[in-house]
Amino acid sequence: MKFIKMHGLGNDFVFIDLIDSGISKEIPKDLPELARKMCDRHFGIGADGLILVLPSKKADFRMRIFNPDGSEPEMCGNAIRCFAKYVYEKGITSKKEISIETLGGIKVVTLKLAGDKVEMVTVDMGIPALSKEDIPVIWDNDRVIDGRLDVNGTTFNITCVSMGNPHAVIFVENLEEINVEEVGSIIETHPIFPKKTNVEFIQVLSENEIRMKVWERGAGVTLACGTGACASTVASILNKKTGRSIWVHLDGGDLFIEWKEDGHVYMSGPATEVFEGEFLL
Repeated sequence: MKFIKMHGLGNDFVFIDLIDSGISKEIPKDLPELARKMCDRHFGIGADGLILVLPSKKADFRMRIFNPDGSEPEMCGNAIRCFAKYVYEKGITSKKEISIETLGGIKVVTLKLAGDKVEMVTVDMGIPALSKEDIPVIWDNDRVIDGRLDVNGTTFNITCVSMGNPHAVIFVENLEEINVEEVGSIIETHPIFPKKTNVEFIQVLSENEIRMKVWERGAGVTLACGTGACASTVASILNKKTGRSIWVHLDGGDLFIEWKEDGHVYMSGPATEVFEGEFLL
């Protein structure tokens, strides 16, 4: 089975193209198990997720995502940038503005080209959801903004945002003092999050810059998270810590995020193809 390995700021993915119906016959029915095998960094290819490139009846294309643990998240900001680069550079589409169906809704991406190559991708991530039902999160008030959450005797202040998938954003004075793996894994499965949650730890650097580390639901610590960067920008604005257009510095690189007056969040960043190969089923 042919595949392509891509990454967005080090958040890496295995892509399988199912636009060609001939390839789809080779795909096992148990996609969660396939994701677990392919994403394994010792016994498989190694990735933060498996991405399927599919036709859509609602948009130009459809994207399905499977985490390394086999779960299927609603959206992934880094993956959708890679997705757009893939379908354009492989000649599947000639459009510079592409609509992509996801479980988190239809997202519109705009390509910035350098010759015939995609240099930058801007994604309209839509309007962030803030109500506890939409995230979802079990809470007394309708919104969770700077709310206090007890985690094994330690209190964290969280702001909850959905970018099509749930996020809990925590502001800290020094990121280096946070055990992202330990705290992130506990908050991901905290009882107040019925569908679990992604967890972002944010250090505010200035009015237009933040630094972020992330624990991704179903994947663990990753070098970057696009929806997490968007959720963290929204949380920074809601908590009056930054302006509405900021750079988010992640371990894998930088994203430019804007929460515009139309209510939509826009994410701009690169995508990179690493290699292609064949996976033996």
